[in-house]
Amino acid sequence: MADLTSSPGRILPSWNPWLARYRGLVGLLLTQALSLTGTRVSAVALPWLVLTTTGSTALTGLTAFCELGPYVLAKAAAGPFIDRIGPRRISLLGDLVSAAAVLAVPIAHAAGALPIWLLLTLVAITGSVRGPGDAAKVAMTPDAADDARVPLERVTGLSGAAERLAITAGPALGAAAVAAFGPATALVFNAATFLLSAAATAFAAPARREQPAAPTAADADASADAGSGADADAGYWRRLGNGFVFLRSDPLLATAVGLTLVTNFLDSAWSAVLVPVWVRQHGLGVGAVGAVFSVMSAASVAAGLLAAWLGERLPRRVTFLAGFVIAGAPRFLVLALGAPLSGVLAVCAVSGFAAGFLNPILAAAIYERIPRELVGRVISVADAVSWAAVPLGGLLAGAALGAVALGPVAAVAGLAYCTATTLTGLRPQWRELDSATVDV
Repeated sequence: MADLTSSPGRILPSWNPWLARYRGLVGLLLTQALSLTGTRVSAVALPWLVLTTTGSTALTGLTAFCELGPYVLAKAAAGPFIDRIGPRRISLLGDLVSAAAVLAVPIAHAAGALPIWLLLTLVAITGSVRGPGDAAKVAMTPDAADDARVPLERVTGLSGAAERLAITAGPALGAAAVAAFGPATALVFNAATFLLSAAATAFAAPARREQPAAPTAADADASADAGSGADADAGYWRRLGNGFVFLRSDPLLATAVGLTLVTNFLDSAWSAVLVPVWVRQHGLGVGAVGAVFSVMSAASVAAGLLAAWLGERLPRRVTFLAGFVIAGAPRFLVLALGAPLSGVLAVCAVSGFAAGFLNPILAAAIYERIPRELVGRVISVADAVSWAAVPLGGLLAGAALGAVALGPVAAVAGLAYCTATTLTGLRPQWRELDSATVDV
């Protein structure tokens, strides 16, 4: 049987060197964009399905939790499997199982056999396999850069632009599908995107390369085990622990993950609760919510493409820290001040443009610091920790708005965002952003 994870270059004709060089990069961008687009379709269709069939907001929230909780836990636990089995196999398996679990929802609904416990089970299965699949896609980035022979900043910039495009297009596609076919049938589109993502992974995604990254200042035992091959013979918990040890022992990575943990929590409150409440209080329709998110996402796409073009010429530390300050607090403060829609859209456009530079810069620095044998584990752990507080953002913001008006809640959140980004930005670890690696 053919090995779908073997190097794709071996089946390419020698007369097309351009395709041989960039095939892995194109495959990576396709699989990331397709799977994330499907996820965004599901984010519209699933809550609407639960709300319209049960009428319960509590069950609607529980459905989201049943997907996100397993997603975070499985992503953290998947690192050793990604490094040992290979990210292409894990990505492929995650997409195929996700497609089957998602497709089971409209089939069961059409048959009149979709009790809430079955829906929650299918949602939990989807989250459990999507977490490792997403982490595996991220872990393929250094290999795509190696195959294409382009700087990591360029690849991470293109990846960020593809992600933002999916974030923009997915909700629109989901809303249109729900309106045209109903929420259950709309999930068929989600399953289709997972299958297309699996095809892109199987036939075009980059194969794993074995050369290690340059050494960093992280824990010597973890990197020594990985480099010597001892890590490959260790048990699961030892290999998983090496990912935690490396992340904790690298000052820059630990600081970056701590900052994103806080900002992701606040971003969740902004998008899930504060923006919809602001729209409702101003007597605007749901289209205003879409406009806010679309403007911000479109500006982020433009910035991601610019980051890919400028690549390594950008001053990392200054661009990253300035981008965080501009992308964060102003979005909250403009809601607190009760600005009109035009003002909010203008601020979101600027904030989105600044945000578009963040992931390309940070991702490039992270990949340069992690030995190739540890990429899956460290990325999985870092992503899981960064997402850990996301479910609480909307929950706590909703509770706060039950007792306090929107203005004070948004102002406090904006102040917290400003404090987190500015105080963390003063830490000396950020100077290491401007150097690819750290000598040991």
